[in-house]
Amino acid sequence: MIGIVDYGVGNIFSLCSSFDKIGFHAELIREPEKLGLCERIILPGVGAFGDARAKLRASGMEEALMSEIEKGKPMLGICLGMQLLFEKSYEFGEYEGLGLVKGSIRPITDVIPSDYAVPHIGWNALDFCENELFKYIKKGDFVYFVHSFYGADCDESVIATTEYGARLTAAVRSGNVWGVQFHPEKSGDVGLNILRAFCEMKGE
Repeated sequence: MIGIVDYGVGNIFSLCSSFDKIGFHAELIREPEKLGLCERIILPGVGAFGDARAKLRASGMEEALMSEIEKGKPMLGICLGMQLLFEKSYEFGEYEGLGLVKGSIRPITDVIPSDYAVPHIGWNALDFCENELFKYIKKGDFVYFVHSFYGADCDESVIATTEYGARLTAAVRSGNVWGVQFHPEKSGDVGLNILRAFCEMKGE
């Protein structure tokens, strides 16, 4: 079973629909103890970093999530869910992340040209290194982004980038933890194939 962490932030219903389309069973997990029943975990998220981190902790999900990750269970963070994996965020202040990926979350305005729109919204091509998360897609395939902040200082974990006036982090990996800045559930067949690859991953 795929467990989608439901902690009050995230486009969770479109995610459930995406897993239905590829023939995998996914359930919304609202009770921390039920994470232990899941073979793989999805951490979604939209909105502000500080608010999401507070809700994750208040829900009791943070402790349960970290415990399952320590057991080697595959976990995928999506959009803000990916950003929460980092050590720190500078979104409207300074906040501590989960510390699963070395690096920080910073404004894309730090690196993109001033005439580029913020937030970055739309379809952009992926450039990636060989990785099991991308085994069913090809370099240059397009995925859908909506974000104003990006993963910085994380070269050792980056497995994909995209071009938006600068090279921006599109995906990261650290052990059995993956994160994607884009929305696979909104990225058509390419996104479904990324989710399919995640569903086939084995724990460490």
